[in-house]
Amino acid sequence: MRAAIVGLAGPVLAPDEIVLLREQPPAGVILFARNIEAPNQLARLMDALRQVLPPESVLMIDQEGGRVARLRPPHWPAHPPAAALGRLYGKDRAAGMRAAWLTGALIGTMCGEAGFDVVAAPVLDLGLPGADAAIGDRAFGPDPRMVGRLGRSFAEGLLASGRQPVMKHVPGHGRAMVDSHRALPRVETAHLGADLAPFVYNAGLPWAMTAHILYPHWDAERPATLSETIIREIVRGRVGFTGVLVTDDLAMGALTGPPEARAMAALAAGADLALYCAGQGKANEAVLRAVPEITPPAAARLARARAMAAAARTELDVAALAAERARLLSA
Repeated sequence: MRAAIVGLAGPVLAPDEIVLLREQPPAGVILFARNIEAPNQLARLMDALRQVLPPESVLMIDQEGGRVARLRPPHWPAHPPAAALGRLYGKDRAAGMRAAWLTGALIGTMCGEAGFDVVAAPVLDLGLPGADAAIGDRAFGPDPRMVGRLGRSFAEGLLASGRQPVMKHVPGHGRAMVDSHRALPRVETAHLGADLAPFVYNAGLPWAMTAHILYPHWDAERPATLSETIIREIVRGRVGFTGVLVTDDLAMGALTGPPEARAMAALAAGADLALYCAGQGKANEAVLRAVPEITPPAAARLARARAMAAAARTELDVAALAAERARLLSA
């Protein structure tokens, strides 16, 4: 398998995509709203992907709750944003923690029923006043301890459903004054211990996603996704993360250069997997032909992530969990 996860163009697996995925099999595929119309259509697409991809390839989805949700009403239930869970925690810590676990379990069960292995959540960035709205209510709140605890509860709920959570965006997107979808943010401060704290608290999670942000105190030239210094010394070192490290979407406006060059630079910096989400056939082909096979250490981390989710999986009564969360959030 190639060391990349790629997006698809639309709701049906196109013939050229089938050929590419067979010839240059990626470590995974990620789906977005453009790929999802209804349960029956999604089931056909997932079946087609499983027939084409290697058994170890993952199927990933961004499903945080709130505005970042690819499975949406009327076909799938809505879930609250992280900020709503943070507000509940502010009133009643135990209730907030339980609601976070319930939300992770409910989202994970929904994603699992649809066939996904990996859910790109929780967001562990701080929700700070004055920052760009790209994070906003996707964050649990401004307090590092609260974010870390709620993030862990949410992730444990995902694991209970058998899904693999992805904490994001390490080493922290909360101070960014620019949306990295559009341009490269700079975080000038040298005092980033609070931003790192939620990731340190959750360093045992199976996956993490990098931030396309320049932190001049650590690396004056390269954003975190492309910085060997930040990945080695901060993500793997100071945070202590030992799981699968995937980039944020390399098609975002924060980065420049050809898609394959971005992917190769991220892998050279120490990422395990390059994520390219745009679903553009020529770009996907360029990325998959350029990147190497996943390394043995990355393969071992992927295997540990699968094993962690399998070991944590338990039987869940979705109706009872949804009713309990509704009571907590309405209190």
